[in-house]
Parts: sequence; C-alpha cells; structure tokens
Amino acid sequence: MQRKFLKNLVFLLILNLLIKPFWLLGIDRTVQNTVGAGEYGFYFAVFNFSFLFNILLDLGITNFNNRNIAQNNHLLKKHMSKIIVLKALLFLLYIIFTFGGAFLINYSREQIILLSFLGFNQFLLSFILYLRSNFGGMHMFVTDSIMSVLDRTLMIIICAVLLWGNVVGDFKIQYFVYAQTFAYSLTALIGISVLLRKIRTRILRLDWNWPFFLMIIKKSFPFAVLVLLMAFYNRIDSVMLERLLSDSDGARYAGLYASAYRLLDASNMVALLFSVLLLPIFARMLKQKQSIEELAKLSFTLIIMPAIIVAVGAFHYSQEIMELLYTKHIDETTAEYAYRMESSSKVFSLLMFCFCAISSTYVFGTLMTANGNLKHLNIIATIGMVLNISLNLYLIPFLQAYGSAISSVITQFLVAGIQILIVKKIFKFKINYLLISKIAAFIIGIIFINRLSLELPFAWYINFLITIAAGVLLSFAIKLINIKNLVTIIKHEQ
Repeated sequence: MQRKFLKNLVFLLILNLLIKPFWLLGIDRTVQNTVGAGEYGFYFAVFNFSFLFNILLDLGITNFNNRNIAQNNHLLKKHMSKIIVLKALLFLLYIIFTFGGAFLINYSREQIILLSFLGFNQFLLSFILYLRSNFGGMHMFVTDSIMSVLDRTLMIIICAVLLWGNVVGDFKIQYFVYAQTFAYSLTALIGISVLLRKIRTRILRLDWNWPFFLMIIKKSFPFAVLVLLMAFYNRIDSVMLERLLSDSDGARYAGLYASAYRLLDASNMVALLFSVLLLPIFARMLKQKQSIEELAKLSFTLIIMPAIIVAVGAFHYSQEIMELLYTKHIDETTAEYAYRMESSSKVFSLLMFCFCAISSTYVFGTLMTANGNLKHLNIIATIGMVLNISLNLYLIPFLQAYGSAISSVITQFLVAGIQILIVKKIFKFKINYLLISKIAAFIIGIIFINRLSLELPFAWYINFLITIAAGVLLSFAIKLINIKNLVTIIKHEQ
C-alpha cells in the first residue's frame, strides 16, 4: 500500500508539473499580455476578493470526508446525499459574506457582475475538491490525479482557441472568466458522474440532516479559521492596492503585482506538493512516537536549497525575466512599457524572497498540523493577517505595488520564524549550528555566483541556468544535501 501511495503521488506530481506551470506561464500570462495590466489588474483584485471567504464554502468538509470515506467506504452514498445539501447552504453563506463585503467597500456595478461569476467559480472549485476527497478516500488515486488537472486542461484548450483561433476578435477578460466557469462546471459534472457510477445509482436523493451538519462543522472549525486567516494575509494585497489607490492607478498596480505574483505562485506549486508527502509521514511518525527531528531537518534542507537558488537568481535577473514573460501591449507607449517593466521587475525581485519563507512553512506548518497544533497556527496566522493589513495600509499610498511586496516579505518571514520557534519549543529540537552555518555559507555562495554570472559573456538565460547548476553543485560541495537524503524520505514511507 505504501509503495502504491508513492507511485500515485509521483503520478500526481508529474501531472501537476506538466499542466499547471503551463497554465500559469502560458495561458494566464498571455491573457494579461493581451488585455493589458489595467484590465487584468481589475480582474485580479476581484478574483482575490472572491477568494477571501473561500473557506466558508468548505469549513473543513473535504478534510473530514477524506478520512471518513477512507475508513468507511460504504458510507459514501449516505454521506454524499447530506454533504451536497450542506455545501449548497455554505454557498449561500459565502454569497452573503462576499457580497456584503463587496458592498461595504463600495464595489462598482462592473465589479459586482464579475464577482458573481468568480464567486460561482469558487463554489465549483470547492465542490470539485469535495468530489476528489471521495476518490482519494476510496483509493482511486489515478482518478483523483486526473481530476486534479482536468479543469486546467480544459481551460488551456478553451483559452488557446479564444486567444489564438481568431474566434472572438478582441479578447476580453470576461471571456477568461467564462472559460473558467465552463471548465469547472464540466469537471464537476464528470466527477459526480464517476461517483454515481461508483455507488451504482443514477439519481441521488438529497438529505437534510441538521445534527450531521453541526457535527462536521464543530470538528472542522479550527481548521476553517486557519485557512480563512491565511487567505487574508496571502490574498489581501491586490485587493488593498485596487481599493487604496485611485481607480486607474489601483487597477494598474494590481496588474503589476499580479504579473510578479504569478511566478511566486508557480514556484509554490512544487513546495506545496512536497508538503503533501510530508503530512502523512509526520502524522504516522508522531502516532508511533518516533523522533521527527532528523526528518524535519532533512525536509527543510531539501526544500530551502532550491528556494534560495530561485529567489536570489530572480533578484539578479528580474528585469530580464519580466521582459521575457510580459510583452508590450499594442495600446501602450514605449515610456509606459518601460515604466511597467521596471515596476514589475522591482516587485518581482523582492516578492520572490517570499518563496524561501513559504517553503519553510510547508515543513514546519505541516509538522504542526500533523501534531494537531491548530490553536498555535491560528494565533500565528492572526498575527500575520494583522501585520500584513497594517503594513499595506501604511506602505501602499506612497510605494504602491512595491509597498505590498515589502508587506508580503515581512509577513511571510515573521510567520515562518514564529513557526520555527514554536516547533523548537514543542518538540524540544536542539539548535543545529552546523546546519545554520551551512545555510549561511550557501546563501553567501549563491549571491557570489549570481554576481559573477552577470559578468559572463553569454546570453542572460544561459547565465541564469549556469547559476542554477552551480547552486546545485555548491549544495553538494558543502554537503548541504546528498542523494542519500532523497532515499531516506522514501524509506520512511515504505
């Protein structure tokens, strides 16, 4: 069973690495280049606002259902009829909070219309995740993996036709949103059809069961609060940019921030999938009362090394990377384009350092989750949310998108630092001075390599690839990582 799990996890990683980066860097990036920073920033701010209350659509149901169905496959049909009703009720609650907030911050008619579609899309995404929890619970790992990328695959096909097929003339951001709605709807229909066939029924009778609803909500409430708080300090930046600045400037700077944030989002995908492997390993070792200090050290080392290489490299080659990804829009003047590239590269060069902090939380936050320290995590997330909002309120008016990037970096590193200190206290970890000195030496070495690469006579992208290769070699040279470390993780899972 453990080998089967690892085999399917590798399948999941491969599918996600093939589809999702292409979606972000191919389709999503092209959409922004096509519609322009202002129109995309308008969409990006509303999208992030629709995400703020996303947890109200789930409240931990997916987590509960995954464990419950894994232990009791025969309850799928009975619980599915109740949970679908509960999901519908939570959608109404989400609508009340989301549109209430939209009216409170004085959203325009155009923003409300766009929010209607994006809110429905959030519901569809939540419903797809619930359907996937059933597949995972029944160990239908291949089906679950395919479902994890089906919506993005459909959107790649639809958007490719709209962008390059000369079907609609001028591409509008609304078409992008409609494509999401269609892809999510079709994915949800396919998912529920597979489940109905699995439970051998064509019609599912819905069941209202208030005690059942309360039981699920009570068990999952701490997790729901954590996700809500994290959503605020991770997604509030673009919303505040769009609201705190004037109408034209707000949308434009939200668009600039989105162009830089997209690459951070793409980088986080690998770290996030890495945490999927760590959670069951940590949980099992803690249940068996095994020491997890070495595994935590090993995991942190493996994840922080590429994060440092990427962050420092992005800092030194930010201008070139932005110019490669974002082309000049037909309606922009040369001066405006140059300003946009300079601004987005400055934001990107700073924002990518968040990758180091976020990677750390995928180890230590995952460890705290496996140990059930949700109270501590909620307190940390609250601190992060208050700090991020406060810094944005102070910095955005005179630093715009760069101010949001500063807020994000400070918040993410503070959250990661507090998590490390709490993990050290809870698990009584010893301070590993050797590891700290090696990481410090590695950081200095990576900075030196990048500085030196700027003097090389090759094209910038060749220099950038050289820095990555040299960084990997440096990690082996100072024995920060080695091949045996990778084998160790697999052995824990066998």
